Order: sequence, then structure tokens, then C-alpha cells
Amino acid sequence: MPAPALEAIDVSVEFAGVRALDQVSLRLKPGEILGLIGPNGSGKTTLVNVLTGQLTPLTGQVVCNGEDITGLPPRKVAGCGIARSFQIVRLFRNLTVRENVEAGAIARGLGRAVARKVAEALLGEFGLAAQADEFAGRLSYGDERRVEIARALAAAPTFLLLDEPAAGMNEVETQHLLDLLADLPQAQGLGLLIIDHDMPLIMRLCHRLHVLASGRTIAEGDIASVRRSPEVIAAYLGTAVTDA
Repeated sequence: MPAPALEAIDVSVEFAGVRALDQVSLRLKPGEILGLIGPNGSGKTTLVNVLTGQLTPLTGQVVCNGEDITGLPPRKVAGCGIARSFQIVRLFRNLTVRENVEAGAIARGLGRAVARKVAEALLGEFGLAAQADEFAGRLSYGDERRVEIARALAAAPTFLLLDEPAAGMNEVETQHLLDLLADLPQAQGLGLLIIDHDMPLIMRLCHRLHVLASGRTIAEGDIASVRRSPEVIAAYLGTAVTDA
């Protein structure tokens, strides 16, 4: 049996003749946190859309635990143990916070009573218990982010892909989120991929980095080696990033 992993293999995507991804390969393993970084327009969200079935690549494959899932619809991709959050939050705004999180558990086949227990535990972990009965449409943006991540976790994924999870959060909220996410891979045995422009968060949280620029991979590896890459510094990091 192949080792568990979510892989993009030589993936290319074009929009109206413009190459958004150019033969990108990426591998995410359970138990690790991978940071996917790069300038705006570098192809980060496009790659996540390919991995989760929102886009079918022009060339290349998506493989989950040895199974080719290229081109499968998002519902079937989710059934392979892949969950995500979106750059723009997508909650059920007319349902309560509790009901939104329950929906993630129900989607994996749990009954309503068990789904409610799963939701209650996650709402407690994410500091959302006091808002459990509020409608999601009334939440602050930072709280919406936390609900979306809790809902994704309720589906018990093997691979969780988060697109700018700290967007809209203040410093205290961001630190709380970082503490929660840091423990997830080992506690739940999942692989965590994070897109974010908060470089201090990325540097503190991630085990490895994968860097895109203009749709191409320009570096990948441990944080120290990626930080030293002249191409990464020129394209994205500059000289102002610290270890904070």
C-alpha cells in the first residue's frame, strides 16, 4: 500500500489561454503542516481548487492515498477525506453556529445526536460555545472564520486545506487559532495545508513551505532553507521577514 498522502503531480491550469499553474507538484502527508505561500496571483488558491475538485487541471494528476481522484466532483473528493475552507467564508448564514458545525458531521454520515456532540466539542475548542445559538449571518468576520474551520473539522478529514484562515482576525484571535492549529496534525492524524500572508504565523506554525510565483514552484522544503532562497526573497519575502 502506498504511504498516505495528498499529491498534485505536474498539475497545469489555464484560464483563457493564460497559464495559472505550470507543472506544479506538491505532497501533503498526515501529521504535518505545510505552508503554501507566494505573491498575490501566484496560483495558490487555484492549486487548492484543483486538489479539492473545484477545478479540473489541463494536465497532471491529483492523487489521494494512491488513488487517482483527478476530475472527481467536490462531493466525491470530500469523501476521500479532504476538507477545506475558502478565501471568502461560505457559511449557511440562516442556520445557527451549532447547526453549521453539525452539518460537517452529518455530511460524513453521523446521526443528528452524535453530530451535535461533535459540534459541541468543537465549539468549545474554538471558543464559540457562547455563540452556538446565534445565526451565522450575524457573526463578526473573525468568528465566521472559526466556524468555517470547525465545520471542516467536524467532517473528520485526513487532509485539511485552509485558505487564509487568519484573515479578519485580531492579534489575540490569531494567536488562539495558531495554538489550535498547531496541535491538530498530531492530535487528529491529519495533514494540514495553510495559505496565508501572515508570515509570522506561517513561520511559527508550518513544518515545511511550498512557494509559488507566477504559477510555478520556485522553492520547497524546510523553513530555514526556503527563507535563504534568493528566488523566494526576490519574489516574495524581501528582507523584512523575521522569526517573530
